[in-house]
Amino acid sequence: MVIYGVAILAGCFLVGTVVGELIGAVMGVDSNVGGVGVAMLLLIIVVDKLVKSGKIAKASLDGLSFWNQMYIPVVIAMAASQNVLGALTGGPLAIIAGIAVVVISWACVPLLSGKQKEKESSYSNAAIRGEADA
Repeated sequence: MVIYGVAILAGCFLVGTVVGELIGAVMGVDSNVGGVGVAMLLLIIVVDKLVKSGKIAKASLDGLSFWNQMYIPVVIAMAASQNVLGALTGGPLAIIAGIAVVVISWACVPLLSGKQKEKESSYSNAAIRGEADA
């Protein structure tokens, strides 16, 4: 059922919120730090394990489809609600952390896309040999 997919999303969101609050408390900040990111990573891991084990139906995956498309607007809205000016005037740590995250993310893209390139090249090689599925 579609509602199960949304329930998985809600569970991941709640866990991410709690973990983000704990990270904020450990850092001494009265804010949720990284809760959305934790929730999205948890969602990816849970759904991947359910798909691989065959324990999630297509209808449940359809329940997640809408929220997968809404991810970027939600993150932008949440980022817009943060006090960016306060972070920038608070010291260089926010700028250094932001630059570090961007550089690390750029470095991870080739690593993560390497598997996809292998799949695409094997598909294109099979198509050239005429072995593609009809």
